[in-house]
Amino acid sequence: MPEYLSPGVYMEEIPSGPVPIEGVSTSTAGFVGLTERGPIQPRLVTGWGDYVAWFGGFIDPTDSFLPWAVKGFFDNGGRRLFVARVVRNDADTAVLDHPTADPAQNLLVRAQAPGAWGDRIFIRIAAGTNFDPASPPPRPPITVTVLYYATMPPMPLVDPLDNANIADPNRREPTVVEAFENVGWHPDEPDFFIDYINARSKLVELAWSDPTVAPSRPNDTAFIQLSTTQGTDGAAALGAGDFTGNAAAPAGTRNGLAGLADIDEISILGAPDHVNTAALTNAADRDNLRNQVINQCEILKDRFAIVSVAAGQGNLAALRPPRDSSYAGFYAPWIRVFDPRTSGTHLVPPIGHVAGIYARVDIERGVHKAPANEVVRGMVTSNINATRYPLEFTFGKPEQDILNPRNVNVIRDFRADRRGIRVYGGRTMSSDPTWRYINVRRLLLYIEESIEEGTQWVVFEPNDEPLWARVRQSVRNFLLLTWRSGALQGQKEEEAFFVKCDRTTMTQADIDAGRLICHIGVAPVKPAEFVIFRIQLNTVTE
Repeated sequence: MPEYLSPGVYMEEIPSGPVPIEGVSTSTAGFVGLTERGPIQPRLVTGWGDYVAWFGGFIDPTDSFLPWAVKGFFDNGGRRLFVARVVRNDADTAVLDHPTADPAQNLLVRAQAPGAWGDRIFIRIAAGTNFDPASPPPRPPITVTVLYYATMPPMPLVDPLDNANIADPNRREPTVVEAFENVGWHPDEPDFFIDYINARSKLVELAWSDPTVAPSRPNDTAFIQLSTTQGTDGAAALGAGDFTGNAAAPAGTRNGLAGLADIDEISILGAPDHVNTAALTNAADRDNLRNQVINQCEILKDRFAIVSVAAGQGNLAALRPPRDSSYAGFYAPWIRVFDPRTSGTHLVPPIGHVAGIYARVDIERGVHKAPANEVVRGMVTSNINATRYPLEFTFGKPEQDILNPRNVNVIRDFRADRRGIRVYGGRTMSSDPTWRYINVRRLLLYIEESIEEGTQWVVFEPNDEPLWARVRQSVRNFLLLTWRSGALQGQKEEEAFFVKCDRTTMTQADIDAGRLICHIGVAPVKPAEFVIFRIQLNTVTE
């Protein structure tokens, strides 16, 4: 209670009732794999253009399926995706040791992350122009320009920003141009170029070579290459460990799957290269990567994994999920996508496209709707020729009659019915009938995560009847909204869920041990997987 020592009017804010529980997002995905370039800690991207800006464009599928999965995710309605770039353990970072006016101080320009991509970065430093030449400031500004080429241009580099070179046959337009104009080179300046560029550049990071030496103006230079050999992709063969990342590293510095594990927002997880025989040549590594993805979902209990059949697996007798888990869905076959670089096509695992469908259904209908009977966007929808079809294998009803009971989610061709190509399965990899359906598992993850995050205020509150009543009411209100959204069965509230938090759910020993125990039961809706109409012909008589 507040203490009042003098006469007056006092205002107090009091709790209005039960603390509301907000539903968590279920449409944010996390992918791990190789990219053209970019940071190695997980990065949120919100569209294909955002991905290209940070990580580059498409790369050969034999190197990684990740860019194709990212494109498929956004084509199918995904909006938020964390990307964890994989690099080999022996990859090196391109760096330029650039001189300044002081021989004892140099400017270090590093590529933002390891890889040979850094050798295709060029930087130019020139005098700024945003001042009166007749009365220049004590420290005139500089302009820093950074170029990046997806493929190495002819050397020596022809300045692509100089119109005088417009007709030069060796001139090449850069893939990315970053221009930082009229920035200060001294730390006293409000737009000090090292801090300014490091906060904005997607290509480079700057630092002084010797922090103990006073800053000095970097020398002007034409476009100069960061490195000719220092940036390397590494020579070691990729292994599952490159994808799983460094779980022992401090939080915020982890990469790979370990970095994605730190991000609570992720609810859909995928590693498209777990079926890439060219990138991961060892079958044990591919199996290990797939298992690590599923294991993360089972351990954290806040996300769901999407895994794919391997290429060439059209044998019905052998086609089945690789393990038993209610935290993963298994999809077949591979799908065909266009390659805008070559105007050709590739077969890729459907992981990214399916993840986008999960996100699309969650956003448009809710997590309780099965992500099935949904059109796959962003793929080839016409036969290329007599041997190249949109799907690697065409599974019809006879094949799905075999695969569906095994919990293989089939992607079906319904073009003959003018219904396109659709994901036509919605089962987990679990043999437990309780967790047969993906939407049931993901709905429970949503409910559990929402209640966990929405009841953090309870910790260290007095563990007695008033608290139990507030907890009951908070959880009930949340489940009431969930039921009204169509996610739970029942015509009445008591048929949809129950919430108990009282002396029947905990003993005095529990209370003495500091435990508050709440029992919650829900009746999730299940998909109409088999729709049966029974029609009887009757003779109508008066």
